[in-house]
Amino acid sequence: MNYVYAIAGLALSVFVANGLFKAGKFKATASKETLLGAGFGWVANIPFGTVRLIAWLEILGAIGAVLAPVAAYATGLVSADFASTAEAFKWVGVAAAAGLALTMLVAFIMHAVRGETKYTAKMTVPLFLVATAAAVLQAVVTLPLF
Repeated sequence: MNYVYAIAGLALSVFVANGLFKAGKFKATASKETLLGAGFGWVANIPFGTVRLIAWLEILGAIGAVLAPVAAYATGLVSADFASTAEAFKWVGVAAAAGLALTMLVAFIMHAVRGETKYTAKMTVPLFLVATAAAVLQAVVTLPLF
């Protein structure tokens, strides 16, 4: 049964990573005017470098949430000599998923302060919940399993 939970945790990681990778890629490549035109009103009030930083944190978190558990499993299969490396990869995956959850929590708070939750809660809340579930499943199930 633990394998089912581990696969569910990885599937949730892939789901949240897909959404945040796309969002991060858009923020990393679009101009300020494009972002403003797409409804990202908060971009007008903060330095554009911060927007790019948020974008790259989302991209790196998405990559880490998916690739770290896969790398941990792969290095664990290779040899017992890589056990410490596999353990480090496992924690990177948990940290990445938790970081994505934290990103969505901060995004929700920021949008609430700006009075935009009517429009943004439908995206930030589900992504927060899925990222939190992915982090918990990776920490509680996947770490001891692999």
